[in-house]
Amino acid sequence: MTSTRLPGKVMLPLCGKTVLEVMIDRLKSFEKNIIIATTNDGSEKPIVELCERRGLKYFRGDTHNVLERYYKAALSFGAKKSDTIVRLTSDCPLIDQNILKEMIDEFKIEKCDYLSNTIERTFPRGFDIEIFGFDALKKAYENATLDYEKEHVTTYIHTTHKNEFKICSFKDKVDNSKYRLTLDEEADFEAIKEIYRLLKCKTDFSYEELLEILKKNPHIYEINRHVEQKKI
Repeated sequence: MTSTRLPGKVMLPLCGKTVLEVMIDRLKSFEKNIIIATTNDGSEKPIVELCERRGLKYFRGDTHNVLERYYKAALSFGAKKSDTIVRLTSDCPLIDQNILKEMIDEFKIEKCDYLSNTIERTFPRGFDIEIFGFDALKKAYENATLDYEKEHVTTYIHTTHKNEFKICSFKDKVDNSKYRLTLDEEADFEAIKEIYRLLKCKTDFSYEELLEILKKNPHIYEINRHVEQKKI
């Protein structure tokens, strides 16, 4: 809600709903497991109202110490050592639940402490998924001392103390990392709205369908490519 580049971005209107609701619809098979880990600075009121209206679990926590917020959110809903935690940021309304299912399976099969599709990026920006065990989250919470370890949740696990964990990378068969589908600036919002317009606002589309739309409509990529160029 307090984004400086696009304030209130997760509550922006999209297909007659909010960005956050559309993302939840995209994760329909996981809805009963979703916890909205929001802030406690007062800006979260519309998010809490949405959660209460839709019957979603939510937790209010520290605005800046997001590691603490995640840990306490997990604890408040009874997380145990053997539980798996998935981290998704709420500015990704094109996220794909089937990719998430594949990644959870991979996480369990490979017995990872941490699995992400951003270590070697092949998926578009806006498809970012991190999976880690509650025990890894607990260790990070209890031992993190640096501000950026606390602000970015998993930095302790995958960067500053990565030798203490089994880190796994999940990659797509084809590199589609050139596409920017996250919501960070106005140009991103225009691109996302255009994609949903072409999809007639349905939310049960596949990753393959989305890629087909992007290939057939290169103007969508042109809409938000300047954002990436500006950030470089």
